[in-house]
Amino acid sequence: MGLFKEEGLVYKPVEEVDLGPTSHENYLRAHVKAPRMAGLVVKIFAWFLESRIFGTLLLYILKRDNLIHKLITNAELEMHPLYVPLHPFEDLKEQEVKCIDSDLSPPEQVQQAINCFPNSPEDIFGGIQPSFHWWTILDYAKAYSSGKLTPRMVAERFTAGVHECSNPPLQMSFFINYNVEDILKQASESTLRYEGGQAISVLDGILIAIKDEIDCCPYPTTGGTKWLHKVRPCTNDACCVKRLRLCGAILVGKTNMHELGAGTSGINPHYGVTRNPYDINKISGGSSSGSAAVVAAGLCPVALGVDGGGSVRMPAALCGVVGFKPTFGRIPHSGVIPLNWTVGMVGILAGTIEDAFIVYAAMNGRLPPDQPTSAVKPKLYFPLLNSTKPISDIKLAKYAEWFDDCSDEIRICCSKAIDKLQKHYGWKIVEVTIPEIEVMRLAHYSTIGSECSTSLSSHLEKLNPGELGWDTRVALSVYSSFSSKEYIKAQKIRSRQMQFHMKIFAQADVIVSPTTGVTAYPIKDDALQTGELDYINGAALVRYSIAGNFLGLPAVTVPVGYDKLGLPIGLQFMGRPWSEPTLIHIASAMQALCMPGYRKPEVFYNLLDED
Repeated sequence: MGLFKEEGLVYKPVEEVDLGPTSHENYLRAHVKAPRMAGLVVKIFAWFLESRIFGTLLLYILKRDNLIHKLITNAELEMHPLYVPLHPFEDLKEQEVKCIDSDLSPPEQVQQAINCFPNSPEDIFGGIQPSFHWWTILDYAKAYSSGKLTPRMVAERFTAGVHECSNPPLQMSFFINYNVEDILKQASESTLRYEGGQAISVLDGILIAIKDEIDCCPYPTTGGTKWLHKVRPCTNDACCVKRLRLCGAILVGKTNMHELGAGTSGINPHYGVTRNPYDINKISGGSSSGSAAVVAAGLCPVALGVDGGGSVRMPAALCGVVGFKPTFGRIPHSGVIPLNWTVGMVGILAGTIEDAFIVYAAMNGRLPPDQPTSAVKPKLYFPLLNSTKPISDIKLAKYAEWFDDCSDEIRICCSKAIDKLQKHYGWKIVEVTIPEIEVMRLAHYSTIGSECSTSLSSHLEKLNPGELGWDTRVALSVYSSFSSKEYIKAQKIRSRQMQFHMKIFAQADVIVSPTTGVTAYPIKDDALQTGELDYINGAALVRYSIAGNFLGLPAVTVPVGYDKLGLPIGLQFMGRPWSEPTLIHIASAMQALCMPGYRKPEVFYNLLDED
């Protein structure tokens, strides 16, 4: 019975692990033993997994071959588990920031953010006039205030654009649900406010799309399924959506997503494949696929997503936009489907980091009583992007072996971007070793899988499996196989990784890496009806994202270039807990250096065209 005797790794104490550049800790590349499957093959595999006779054996072999038994299940490590990555608030004494009154309303906080901006839009982009950039929130607000355009006119262009791109030949599948009547009603109300000189904030009349994992009336919240909204009706806006509505934003519908967030491609057999605006034959990434793509296509300056395993940053990078995920507990999570409550966080997708900052400002505020919070209420600081003195002495931690574990084009592009930062600002690279990254990926997978299957367990017991996509059926079979022992071991690994990362942040401001290991890959016909299992590409897509979710750290991705096919490449900065102002400063600096090279997507709608 040697098959069922898998030895577990014995982890040495944290204090004995060398995190320096000359560490002897081996970098273990993603050990994925699972072929790509779609069409009939994935159906057969799902049937076997769901069978009582073969399922248990198959799951055992999958876990064994993918090192889960060795690195997680049977591992030996002396640690207290960390179940929620809730960080005690620490005043970081960040450069060029201002403290914001915690009792301000969302519109007042938005105005405080605007007060942090340079006086002219040109200054935001470093004084350059790029050949292409997305229309910003300030561009829309200026057009509305001048009377050149109205929110109603822009909303009409938006609905026409969505209708066009939802049908052949494009079939972009950005939205699961949108209501033209409701959108135009909101837009008409905003237009009247502008005509009366009573705009609520710069977000008044701004089109914002919402991932279909977040409650937003009058729409059902499907989670990318055909059934979840029937057992979990949407009766109110999520807290983050309420705050945007208070600012006058126009909520334009629910964006497409990978079913239950259980994949990285954005291929949804129920609602269609969200196609990448840079190449409609390529994926947009998941699970916040529609939110990333709708921003890249120019239909909305901003969209909301939920980031459980890179699900905001990954599609943002593949679609060439900004993806921003704050610290765990910073943005209220009330009204979000509780699929993964200790790793999932509301995030923002936007054409620019400044637009992400404005929406971040709107959504901040007191957490509802049902939300986990640190003992000391976190202070809110905003970055002074209008400062005449740029932030200095920034230290970027870089783990070379991990950084280079991506395609050559991504490695070269991201390295060049960092060189630009060093040359322009004099920032320094701190070479480090981040141990056990593959262990952390597997521990995160065990955690997000356990939480997803547990949160849905009462519904799944009554559900006809035929209502699920085939790829999601496989994912849920694996998720439900994780034991309490595996879950607790994963939380011990979370505690261990938290200590490693805090030691690195003692000597550096941020950890820098590519956002994904590959650029957007082709959509294959056999996946359209069943979804696909592609764990090799999936592991490459999430390679650099996991710590942000597993450890609750803030992170941002900025577009920094393109591969030979013209597909976008993103660079990620991950910061200390509560260090959002520094991340926004760094992202703004990186954006200014890269924006002259930005390219217009293949599918793009110019909603501010005054002709």
